[in-house]
Amino acid sequence: MHAMSLTAIAEVVGGRLADVHDPEAQVTQPAVFDSREAVQGSLFIALQGQHTDGHTYAQAAVDQGATAALVTRPVGVPAIVVDDVLAAFGRLGRSLLNNALDRTQVVAITGSAGKTSTKDFIAQVLPGNVVATPQSYNNEIGLPLTITMADVTTHFLVLEMGARHIGDIRDLTRIAQPDISVVTNVGTAHVGEFGSRENIATAKGEIVEALPQGGLAVLNADDDFVQEMQNRTNGRVVTYGLSEAATVRAVDVAIDEQGRASYLLVTPEGFADVQLQFVGDVQVHNSLAAAAVGREAGLSVEETAARLSKAQPRSRWRMETHVRADGVTIVNDAYNANPNSMRHSLDALASMTGGREQRSVAVLGRMNELGESSRIAHEEIGRYAAALDLDQIILVGGEEAGWMQGGVNQAGGKAVHLPDQDTALHMLHTILRPGDVVLVKGSRGVQLQELADRLLQPDPGSADA
Repeated sequence: MHAMSLTAIAEVVGGRLADVHDPEAQVTQPAVFDSREAVQGSLFIALQGQHTDGHTYAQAAVDQGATAALVTRPVGVPAIVVDDVLAAFGRLGRSLLNNALDRTQVVAITGSAGKTSTKDFIAQVLPGNVVATPQSYNNEIGLPLTITMADVTTHFLVLEMGARHIGDIRDLTRIAQPDISVVTNVGTAHVGEFGSRENIATAKGEIVEALPQGGLAVLNADDDFVQEMQNRTNGRVVTYGLSEAATVRAVDVAIDEQGRASYLLVTPEGFADVQLQFVGDVQVHNSLAAAAVGREAGLSVEETAARLSKAQPRSRWRMETHVRADGVTIVNDAYNANPNSMRHSLDALASMTGGREQRSVAVLGRMNELGESSRIAHEEIGRYAAALDLDQIILVGGEEAGWMQGGVNQAGGKAVHLPDQDTALHMLHTILRPGDVVLVKGSRGVQLQELADRLLQPDPGSADA
């Protein structure tokens, strides 16, 4: 973080100092919400949640080295007292960008799916010093947190922006106005919150409305809802995708035995071969978005292709692939799930096993926040999985898993419906054999990433355990 005194921070956020012995003491490190992550020079953000109150941990944060805490009431340690901690933290982030980081370019990314992988690609394609959103910290808490990770040496700040309501992204862009806005797609994630894809498109399009004159909108040419956003921005527009009309596109796409895509990257300046290290054909579009951003940064098509080919997945539980000692491959894609991402993940599983002796095993949990369309969506995923002719479909959980099983049955397939992770783990230990590929996929609330992690451990019932 760009160094700021407590006096300066208090002035920026509209707060007052309490229990501060040295008003000129400096905050020099990124902000933290977890007192255990505090270091010398950090600022502790005392948020009050449903189950915990950050004010309780202010003393622990200062003991760990934090210069002060941002609070709503004095807590007996050096603090900046404000009416609303979250709003004040947003003001701090905006001030840092508008002043100390005024030469840093902001790349903002949104979409119903693919935001995090696209962010990981962009962060590794862009030249210079790049700071990117950690994990999926893409809301009013994570956005200013990421800004505090940057300093005057940062050339690019790559920010995910998520939304559950119309207006959420607009509020985020008021903290961090983008120079480049990327929209991956408009799907059905959170449709239960928004009510329709049209409303989702309205919300996602706020990211291109925020562009200044001369900014750049990077839009998916293969998504009609995204393409319509060209009419909502004052910025320039570059499109990407498989369409021949796209500015940056991929041709001759092929998928290897590990489910990784290769293609010829084509731009107005030329073409070059790309071999991705990410799993899944959906990564073609995510990488093309990064190619468009790299092109804007002045990279040649050859350099962009080389950087895309070297890029590695950086975020956990998104097609995170591990091969066990016995040759079983575990694909942990359980960070989140919606109908689009479910289909993409199932396609990837099929591509990793199709035409070979490896068996395909899909372990699926429910998709959250689908509202009234939830039953239909789960049944459709069941039918989709059945049509892929996977070797084993295991559905974990309650009612929604039962709906998926109904869809599988409707399509003439077979699936096993199990009540919980322990039962699923026992079955998997029983049936898996060397060479099998196991996809674990479900919404974050289902916590299936824990099952994937447990699958990487030795079977306690086996002779080798």
